[in-house]
Amino acid sequence: MQSPLSEVVRRQKAGQPQGITSVCSAHPLVIEAAVVQAWESGGHVLVEATSNQVDQYGGYTGMRPADFRDLVYRIAAESGLPLERVILGGDHLGPNRWQSLTPDEAMERADALVAAYVAADFTKIHLDCSFACAGDPVPLTDDVVAERAARLIRVAEETAGPERAERIRYVIGTEVPTPGGAHETLGALVPTTPEAARTTLEQHRKAFARQGIDEVWKRVMALVVQPAVEFDHLQVVDYRRELTEELRKVLDDEPTMVYEAHSTDYQTAEALTALVEDHWAVLKVGPGLTFALREALFALAAIEDELVPAAERSRLAEVVERRMLAEPATWEGYYPGGAAEQRLARRYSYSDRMRYYWPDPEIEKAQARLLDNLSAVDIPLPLLSAHLPLQYARVRHGELAARPRDLAVDHVRDVLRDYDRASRPNQKEHV
Repeated sequence: MQSPLSEVVRRQKAGQPQGITSVCSAHPLVIEAAVVQAWESGGHVLVEATSNQVDQYGGYTGMRPADFRDLVYRIAAESGLPLERVILGGDHLGPNRWQSLTPDEAMERADALVAAYVAADFTKIHLDCSFACAGDPVPLTDDVVAERAARLIRVAEETAGPERAERIRYVIGTEVPTPGGAHETLGALVPTTPEAARTTLEQHRKAFARQGIDEVWKRVMALVVQPAVEFDHLQVVDYRRELTEELRKVLDDEPTMVYEAHSTDYQTAEALTALVEDHWAVLKVGPGLTFALREALFALAAIEDELVPAAERSRLAEVVERRMLAEPATWEGYYPGGAAEQRLARRYSYSDRMRYYWPDPEIEKAQARLLDNLSAVDIPLPLLSAHLPLQYARVRHGELAARPRDLAVDHVRDVLRDYDRASRPNQKEHV
């Protein structure tokens, strides 16, 4: 059975700058923005869950793979997007969550993780076994990483069965940042060397043979390498194509494989376009989308302050700050400096550790109250212009309703529009 991802690869190999955006977020409003963007563009939506977000125990979102699938499918159905245009992916699947366990114990849980994703109809699977477990040498050697990835692919194939397995496309490669972005201030960043990329391919091909899954190689659609793009709390390292000239040639002899780029968040539209032209056909984005969502929701909260009596306001920003201070585990080890620097980072850092807090019940309640409060009033256009100027312009042109949920979703889509233009340069939106 043909995967829609195969068409992306086919076009790339034919010399056409075709790509696809990989949306790595579990926030319903971000997923809704991606679905609406796909509906209007006429393309597919690829939504990926990361191993620390969603696992067989619930991850930090409380969702198992089947729960995440149901969430995405529900949003697609509500938006009128046919399910055949929805692709579900699993990102960084491997022993990441269980590095404190022995390799045998961690890999047993990774087996169950991959099986749960495949059983829930995820058809794009990125295997990441680069994480050392208790007692492992550090760093892991290429052959160990490849052997563990091949083992997980065999689990996926056995879980799917022969017919369903034909729909699955795999992604290999480990030269990526830790899930969630860089942990500290970035120094010099260099692309993966061509030699390292070739070694990754060679070691995985050998591991596939040892696992008896040689025939699966043709369904490995992408190799993850570092094109030297990244972000930390305050800066973005932009793509420089002159640094990747030799690396881009490595996949010339792999007819079914393109590159996948991680941490493309905050790249300029021009840089995204260059990445797709240079064979990074899968562009992953996550924190950049929740960063945009925070911008929209806090802008709406500022509008709410002008329109709603103090006693009835959501005070969303205050609630988020209080909950982040009460449960600091997912930000305090990442944001250095004094109290004032940390406060700014909690709200505005590119790494957007705030995204881990949106499922908090108090924050969800405040978000719902914000949207309800603003749904009950007419937002004056001058006030909208002051806080969400691009959405104001679309409202003025009759392209967008001045409803709070629609405004927030459209602001996230401003990020996705750049990705769409880079990935599908010859396509026009279907309005």
